Amino acid sequence: MRIKHINQLPLGTLGWPFIGETIEFVSCAYSDRPESFMDKRSHLYGKVFKSHIFGSHTIVSVDTDVNKFILQSDAKVFVPSYPKSLTKLMGEFSILLINGSLQRRIHGLVGAFYKSQQLKAQITRDMQEYVQESMANWREDQPIYIQDETKNIAFQVLVKALISLNPGEEMELLMKQFQEFISGLMSLPINLPGTKLYQSLQASPLIRCLQRTIQFRRNSGISRVPKDVVDVLLNDTSELLTDDLIADNIIDMMIPGEDSVPVLMTLAIKYLSECPAALQQITEENVKLKKLKDQLGEPLSWSDYLSLPFTQTVIMETLRMGNIITGVMRKAMKDVEIKGYLIPKGWCAFVYFRSVHLDDKNYDRPYQFNPWRWQDKDMSSCNFTPFGGGQRLCPGLELARLEASIFLHHFVTQFRWYAKEDTIVNFPTVRMKRRMPILVRRSWNVELP
Repeated sequence: MRIKHINQLPLGTLGWPFIGETIEFVSCAYSDRPESFMDKRSHLYGKVFKSHIFGSHTIVSVDTDVNKFILQSDAKVFVPSYPKSLTKLMGEFSILLINGSLQRRIHGLVGAFYKSQQLKAQITRDMQEYVQESMANWREDQPIYIQDETKNIAFQVLVKALISLNPGEEMELLMKQFQEFISGLMSLPINLPGTKLYQSLQASPLIRCLQRTIQFRRNSGISRVPKDVVDVLLNDTSELLTDDLIADNIIDMMIPGEDSVPVLMTLAIKYLSECPAALQQITEENVKLKKLKDQLGEPLSWSDYLSLPFTQTVIMETLRMGNIITGVMRKAMKDVEIKGYLIPKGWCAFVYFRSVHLDDKNYDRPYQFNPWRWQDKDMSSCNFTPFGGGQRLCPGLELARLEASIFLHHFVTQFRWYAKEDTIVNFPTVRMKRRMPILVRRSWNVELP
């Protein structure tokens, strides 16, 4: 692969003036097969094609080699691309937007802390505590909404790791403020009075709250042994990490607690509910571990949870089928040639993961939930990128797997359940339409029909 000036745009169409193909893209995105927009065009034009989406000339890729090149390129070649309205909401210092050495520094600091045994142990303790507290309140005579339960648990665990805030009134206020903020981030990028995005742009209490927390921590003396992400960033000696930058990035790092991690847990329950063989095997695996640890009189550690092989394949298959992150967008900083395709300077490159994950050339029977496929499959393959890749690979990917493993362990060892009818909504973000209602029975009670 090389970079040079050429004149060979991929095939495709730019659609209607001004709106391009946005209407058809959004229409497909709201359907149960959002990849149909990409699949139809890739069959007509090839796995790399041109389009015009959300006001931008766009090169769409469902080619694994092209995707890998784009994801691994530095800021001299590609930078993140988002609608202008969303960049204003995320803040100019967001790690999702900044580039170069500053982005690498923040990503490295946070990534190292996320990988530390200290944080994994803390996440495990907190997750176990909050999961048990939540499940203790579940009643057998009314529906439990899994999506709501997992959002509440995951958000509290993550916020404690970020700013050391414990559950209580402050946490509830912060969660409310953050939900107001994220409702705009996860809505259509239209900034007009009355829209969710407009309302979110008016919501500043969240930022002020975090700025006060950071300023108090800085004035009180910074702990040399960091207990949370704020400490990690305040301990940096480069003087580049201002209070505004830290506040913007703490907000960004809250997003997985409200969005991706709870959805991963919720979808895992949905798919297990529809696959009795997988449910039986994951239950047997987790019950066996629980009995062993009970006999030894030992609590489960983070390494115990991550060592459950079939549980991990369930999580991998959930990520592949669920496509919680459907793709990423990058802006070309110069004319780029990849495999003979031209991505012109200033155009957007849309790396679309979902079509790759659901391609029958990459996965046999791709729409079938089959955790066993991962027992002999290379998880580092370019055909599997649920957390992105390259320099912007999600630093919390292992923590997401850990939280999902803990939730699934306690759920399958304590309950039998019946899942009520529900469907997946894929746009603007992945979620369950009815919040995944289930009826539960404690595992020692009568089995559900």
